[in-house]
Amino acid sequence: MLKEFKEFAMRGNVVDMAVGIIIGGAFGTIVKSLVDDILMPPVGLFLGGMDFSDLFLILKAGTSPGPYATLANAKAAGAVTLNYGLFINSVTSFLIVAFALFLLIKGMNNLHRQQETAPASPTTKECQFCKSTIPLGALRCPHCTSELGHV
Repeated sequence: MLKEFKEFAMRGNVVDMAVGIIIGGAFGTIVKSLVDDILMPPVGLFLGGMDFSDLFLILKAGTSPGPYATLANAKAAGAVTLNYGLFINSVTSFLIVAFALFLLIKGMNNLHRQQETAPASPTTKECQFCKSTIPLGALRCPHCTSELGHV
């Protein structure tokens, strides 16, 4: 059983999948930083200095009564909150990842289509004497036995 697991784990597909998952996790971290640190601050500024990560609804007040200026203050007070601002950030992150994957897959599909439509190199030619189809490198026609000369 251990030997079978080792064979399974060392297959190329499993190793490729593991590498993909690790790179995907790193890509997710980059996208999260892009959303939280680059995209959302200008959007919040455009909307009047709003910080999306501090958008929340209080479901139950904490030990000290509200209002709470930030989500961190509400959490520190033990309030139960509905964090819809963090959800907006997560949806934005998802949309960026989905768009990046769309562009990647679209590029790969275009490359694949180009390879499929590329004309194949000819492997045959026509005998100049009998007009039969013969191999490209033939020096003598197998049908009429004419000498074709050097290719």
